[in-house]
Amino acid sequence: MERISKEEKYLALAVLLCALVSLSNAYCFPKAMKPGMTHCQDDVDQTWHAVGSRWRNSRCMDCSCSGCCSAYSTPTNFPDDCVSVFDSHACEYIVHKKDDPSVLCPIYGSVGK
Repeated sequence: MERISKEEKYLALAVLLCALVSLSNAYCFPKAMKPGMTHCQDDVDQTWHAVGSRWRNSRCMDCSCSGCCSAYSTPTNFPDDCVSVFDSHACEYIVHKKDDPSVLCPIYGSVGK
């Protein structure tokens, strides 16, 4: 029987922790579906949708009758001289220089979606 090295154990642990972090940062919630239902109502916009359809509501949530998830990622790591601003029409964060909004900044890490 082959033994697992210490490095392989640490690698497996690192992969598991990365998976758990990405799952814990996703903003989703389930909705209960009743047997036989043909339509459901969006909790935010109060609009009706057929079972099996997908839509995006006014709070930038991608939904189906079985639940909703955020449609955007939240930047968590970008240069200190930059700021993140949420664009509710495009459902995305824009990261730009604090002193010049026309200059976009790189995003090194984000959570969600």
